[in-house]
Amino acid sequence: MSTPCKVSLALLSLFAAASFSSFIAMAANKTKQPPSNMQSPPFWCGGIPGMHGKPGSPGLPGRDGRDGREGTKGDQGSPGKIGPKGPPGVMGPAGVNGKDGAKGELGVRGPPGPKGERGQSGHPGNPGLMPFKNWKECAWKDLNDGKDNGLIKDCLFTKNFSDTALHVAWTGALRNHKCTSCCKRWYFTFNGAECSAPLPIDGVVYMWQGNTQDLHRVRHIEGHCDNIHKGRVRVGFWVGNCRGGSPGDAYTGWQSVSRIFIEEVPKAQA
Repeated sequence: MSTPCKVSLALLSLFAAASFSSFIAMAANKTKQPPSNMQSPPFWCGGIPGMHGKPGSPGLPGRDGRDGREGTKGDQGSPGKIGPKGPPGVMGPAGVNGKDGAKGELGVRGPPGPKGERGQSGHPGNPGLMPFKNWKECAWKDLNDGKDNGLIKDCLFTKNFSDTALHVAWTGALRNHKCTSCCKRWYFTFNGAECSAPLPIDGVVYMWQGNTQDLHRVRHIEGHCDNIHKGRVRVGFWVGNCRGGSPGDAYTGWQSVSRIFIEEVPKAQA
């Protein structure tokens, strides 16, 4: 046996004897306490490590720990699958009527319905437009009429209604000559009388220095006349003097076509 082992056994024997002496003293005197500073002798005898012992039995489960703090909110998960359709629920009470919706598009035209009963006659309406036009034009080539007063030409017209008006127009060459500050007047008549409703239909040619000027120019005179009976109407185109001033020398239709246009039209609005 090596010297360190012998020393250790000797110390162990001394420790056992001291422990036994202390035990006897404690039994004789219970008030005495064993020395607290007594320590086991050190062992420096190194041997071969022993085998591991068998594992002990598991201990009893411990108590549940306290709840931890709430963690941070996690990311939103993916939507789950649509579940099976549930049974119909109980019908709830009727709700409040909603607002009128937007106007829908025009639907397909349906089939014609049955013929309805004949309604009552309405009040007489105002005179409407004529279903067709009633007009006439009289034309002459190269009248070359040097008359200063009197009828130039007339045109016969048949008026179909009594509550209509006549629209008349003259287109042709007119001239006033051989005078200074002179005036000549051309006008329409209806069955020999000038129009009074609304006003006469006429036109004038005035010359300030007409002694040396011989101006044959195409001119247009036009207007409407009311209160003319239906039937045959003689529309005349005349020449005469103006009110005041010298008359001069008139000429109508020089080397050109002259026209009288007549048309029956509805009366003008009030």
